[in-house]
Amino acid sequence: MDRLREMEVFVAIVDGGSFTSASDKLGMSAPAVSRALTSLEARLGAQLLARTTRSVRPTEAGMSYLDACRKVLDAVTDAEADVAACQDNPVGTLTISAPVLFGQRFIAPLIDAYAQRYPDVSINAVYVDRTTRLLEEGVDVAIRIGHLGDSSIYAIPLGFVRRRTYVAPAYLAAHGEPVHPRELADHHCVSLTGVTNPLEWTFYENGSRLSVRVQPRMIVNLAPAAVMAAVDRVGITQLFSYQAAPEVLNGTLLPVLTAFEPESTPVNLLHVERRGASGKIRAFVEFVTETLRRNVHLQQHMETAMAVNETSGSLRSVK
Repeated sequence: MDRLREMEVFVAIVDGGSFTSASDKLGMSAPAVSRALTSLEARLGAQLLARTTRSVRPTEAGMSYLDACRKVLDAVTDAEADVAACQDNPVGTLTISAPVLFGQRFIAPLIDAYAQRYPDVSINAVYVDRTTRLLEEGVDVAIRIGHLGDSSIYAIPLGFVRRRTYVAPAYLAAHGEPVHPRELADHHCVSLTGVTNPLEWTFYENGSRLSVRVQPRMIVNLAPAAVMAAVDRVGITQLFSYQAAPEVLNGTLLPVLTAFEPESTPVNLLHVERRGASGKIRAFVEFVTETLRRNVHLQQHMETAMAVNETSGSLRSVK
C-alpha cells in the first residue's frame, strides 16, 4: 500500500476513534485497515496508536505524526483541486507557433476566439516559416506542415495539403503552358524555400517520384513573396495549395502540371503533453482540432490519416 493511503488510514482511525469507523469511511475491510496501520508503524519503527478493548488513541509519537499527516493530505487535496480548476478554467501563458501564411489565415482567428473564451490565458503567438523546437524554445503548441520524425513530442493529425505548381494567366499567354515537368527547364521559375528545393522540384509520374532541375529567376523564403512574384508574372512557382487559394479563386493564378502533383503533405498539431494534461494546452487542442479538421484546405485524405492514427493506438511522437 502506498504511503499516502497509509496516512489516510491512520488519520481516519484517529478521527473516527476506531478501526471500524475508518473501514466504513474508506471503503476498506477491517483487516485491510489493520494491515495498513501495522505496515505504517513497522516502516516508521514507532507505535502510533495505543489500543485497548474500549478505545484507540494516538501515542505521543502518533500525535506528532498525525499533525504531519494532516498537512500532507491537505496539501495533496489542495493541489488536486487547483489542477481540476485549471482544467476547467485554464490560466497561464500559452505559446503557439505556426507557419506565417497558414497562421495568418487559419490559426490567428482561432487564437483570437480562444483568447475571448479563456480570458485568464495570456497568449504568445509566433508565426515563423521554420521548424520550431518545442522543448528548447518553450513552445507549448506548434502547427507543423511536413513529414515528422521521432521524439517525445506528440502529434495530432489535422489533415493534408497539396504541393502544386502555379502560374499567372498573363505568363501563360506570353510563354505558353508546360505540359510536362521537364519543360520547366525552358521557363522562368520562382522557388519558395521550405516548400521546394530551390534548384530541384518534385513531381510524380506513373506512381514514381520525378525530380526536375530548375533554373529559378528568384528564390524567396516567404510564401507571400512567392505568390506576389507569380502573380506579377516573374515566373512559375510551386506552393502548398492553401498558400495560393485566394489567388486561384480570383483567377490571378492557375494550377498547371496537375497530373504530376507530388504526394500530399501532412499537417499536424504538436504539443509536449500527451493528453494535454495542462489545462491551457488541453483547452487549446480541443478548441482548434475539430475546426481545422473541417477546413476544406486540409480535408484531403483526412479519413485515411485518422484510420492510420487509430490503428497505431495513440498519438505518434515526433520532433
